[in-house]
Amino acid sequence: MTNERPAITKAVIPAAGLGTRFLPATKATPKEMLPVVDKPAIQYVVEEAVAAGLSDVLMVTGRNKRPLEDHFDRNYELESALEKKGDADRLAKVQESSDLATMHYVRQGDPRGLGHAVLCAAPHVGNEPFAVLLGDDLIDARDPLLQRMVEIQAAHGGSVIALMEVDPEQIHLYGCAAVKPTGDDDVVEITGLIEKPEPAEAPSNLAIIGRYVLAPEIFAILRETEPGRGGEIQLTDALQKLATSDVGGPVHGVVFKGRRYDTGDRGDYLRAIVRLACEREDLGPDFRTWLRGYVTEEMQQS
Repeated sequence: MTNERPAITKAVIPAAGLGTRFLPATKATPKEMLPVVDKPAIQYVVEEAVAAGLSDVLMVTGRNKRPLEDHFDRNYELESALEKKGDADRLAKVQESSDLATMHYVRQGDPRGLGHAVLCAAPHVGNEPFAVLLGDDLIDARDPLLQRMVEIQAAHGGSVIALMEVDPEQIHLYGCAAVKPTGDDDVVEITGLIEKPEPAEAPSNLAIIGRYVLAPEIFAILRETEPGRGGEIQLTDALQKLATSDVGGPVHGVVFKGRRYDTGDRGDYLRAIVRLACEREDLGPDFRTWLRGYVTEEMQQS
């Protein structure tokens, strides 16, 4: 009899949000399709899932999200035009997104929060662990956070959430974790979770960021979770129940110290574009030269 845990192959990406912070750009364009350099933000997230070995991707969408499906589908007319022009480089870029993973889609319907969005994935996921990746958080491909989380889940079972140290005065913007140490420097055991606490009430400065590896028992808990902060079903509330019960195994946290870009914030979105463009071999040299000149000129004028 084997004690091996099932391999994680499925990723869930909630993508039903309205993107109101980016209006009017998101009036007719999903926020997930806003470009980060020359790829939509959502493609970076799918690429991260695939790099961690998760080839089955379910997007939880809503109204006006059809461009997401179109982006990961074939565009035969465009591909034919590029092929006739002999533009092999652009043809490869167009085909890349449609060849990334096996894509599935389900509509959330009523916008009842992240917990409800995850619950919409239950029929597709079934009784196996799975990952959840939030599209507003871009994790640099050189810092394989999700792969580390999958490793920890394979070693300990249960669920794993991603944590990052933040300024204590900013903890009210995040879910916050109470933790105790383990034998690994970057891994903690979760003893409690609070959604967006006031700084004086926060048990730590470890904030939950948008990566989760969840045991399937989370679905039963979500079905019983009452709406919390904001009148929405909070995933943090369900994880709190999971962490303080004997159901579904332990909850661990991976403390991430790598590069993360919050594309849900306009300022961080712009900074992400600048950073990633500077590091591109094809764009970086010219862009950095221009940027240095621009910054110098601004400093001289101020």
